[in-house]
Amino acid sequence: MTDTVTPSFPEGFLWGGATAANQIEGAYDVDGKGLSVQDVTPEGVAGLRTDGPTVDNLKLEAIDFYHRYAADIALFAEMGFKVFRFSMAWSRIFPDGDEEKPNEQGLAFYDRLLDELEKHGIEPLVTLSHYETPLHLARKYNGWAGRELIGCFERYARTLFERYGKRVKYWLTLRVIQNCFCRILVR
Repeated sequence: MTDTVTPSFPEGFLWGGATAANQIEGAYDVDGKGLSVQDVTPEGVAGLRTDGPTVDNLKLEAIDFYHRYAADIALFAEMGFKVFRFSMAWSRIFPDGDEEKPNEQGLAFYDRLLDELEKHGIEPLVTLSHYETPLHLARKYNGWAGRELIGCFERYARTLFERYGKRVKYWLTLRVIQNCFCRILVR
């Protein structure tokens, strides 16, 4: 007779899912959000770049996670997610990227999102930048090719760490880094 072993994840395994702000949030022009490079690349990184948002850019509305996050997180919990990796949109928090003070409406959205995750016992894993540079910085400094971006990113990261450091245990700095560094995004 053969013993049946039920496969299982080890204790503490973080089962979950992952998204990027520019792929799910939508609401590209709501509550003070500035434009990002994703808002002017309707066909993705390898495609056409436009001067501004265009109707064919599906990312501008996406799945409207910005307004429907609570229902989506309830579904994550129903699926048994223990962790949710998501990015915070730099251009939602610092609309142009080089402001001295953050956009409180943008931060309030992430406050509500973290509240909802906590309510469902889902661990947040935050990506600081998932190919999400404010368009103003990409144009002004040639994106990450300009060293001036470092100070802007540091201010953004410090803002998030100070506000969410007690609520977020896991952080990723950059996602899809090769697209950030190997290609000039906006001319």
